[in-house]
Amino acid sequence: MSTLENTLFGMGNPLLDISAVVDKDFLDKYGLQPNGVILAEDKHKELFDELVQRNKVEYHAGGSTQNSVKIAQWMLQKPHKVATFFGCIGTDRFGEILKKKADEAHVDAHYYQQNEEPTGTCAACITGDNRSLVANLAAANCYKKEKHLDLDSNWELVEKAKVYYIAGFFLTVSPESIFKVAKHASDNNKIFGLNLSAPFISQFFKEPLMKVMPYVDILFGNETEAATFAKELGFGTDDIAEIAKKTQNLPKENTKRQRIVVFTQGKDDTVATKVTMFPVLDIDQNDIVDTNGAGDAFVGGFLSALVQEHSLEECIRAGHYAANVIIRRVGCTFPEKPDFH
Repeated sequence: MSTLENTLFGMGNPLLDISAVVDKDFLDKYGLQPNGVILAEDKHKELFDELVQRNKVEYHAGGSTQNSVKIAQWMLQKPHKVATFFGCIGTDRFGEILKKKADEAHVDAHYYQQNEEPTGTCAACITGDNRSLVANLAAANCYKKEKHLDLDSNWELVEKAKVYYIAGFFLTVSPESIFKVAKHASDNNKIFGLNLSAPFISQFFKEPLMKVMPYVDILFGNETEAATFAKELGFGTDDIAEIAKKTQNLPKENTKRQRIVVFTQGKDDTVATKVTMFPVLDIDQNDIVDTNGAGDAFVGGFLSALVQEHSLEECIRAGHYAANVIIRRVGCTFPEKPDFH
């Protein structure tokens, strides 16, 4: 079984999630959408202080890509260290927490540590079923290709992998690192997965996104992200299945693999090319505790089946299972063992 070690490679923004239940006044005060995802600006500095002072604050190791590889590891259970993770943290308490949590999740994390910036955080402002995310990247934004990815000992881990996954969020940090990994995957007929991550990625980081697209074997996203992507590319449709088809047909470097596009739609069917609809598991609204991390969990479940070379249908089934578990809990957390067959 040890052949699975370091099969999955992820790279992204390691963040410590700070989540708390807030009210509409809090959202309005900082100009937040109930389900928004944004990068922190100067006007949000106080938000973090105010959030920490609230009654019940929870801290969880986060960062989209890191969440997904952790869930993949959890679904697989054994061997440990199926997933490798690269990202940048600070030399501080939050950084130590992230290291400890990655270790507890049995993820082989190799962080680039620097002391210019503190470890990044993400404020999850929860109102009802909604969560508004404000990411203060800080250290995560300091990832340097030449200082970390290019080092022989690190690049060897990249070469060891067969499946690669990077959230679109990392396009704002180190597109050159993404291109290097994506090109390696493509040149060696390995699988490279990318996530649209948030509408702002398609809107404001379209250039690096489209530069990496020819190397993408599996593109993930949700319905909102898919619609924004379609609008930015002038697809002229808001039909999710149609968008998936058009996205699948975008230029592709490695023609040995046809691109797979997987768009989730919350409680509605997941759309995947060759356009098929996969119903999600039913859940009672009252059982939904926190939708933060549902998308990351879906990808994690999907990847756990993918590294075992299962079919697309099986990958999606595993993704639906993981997401269904995660939305019943606060943050991207999970019980000791999965109950998935």
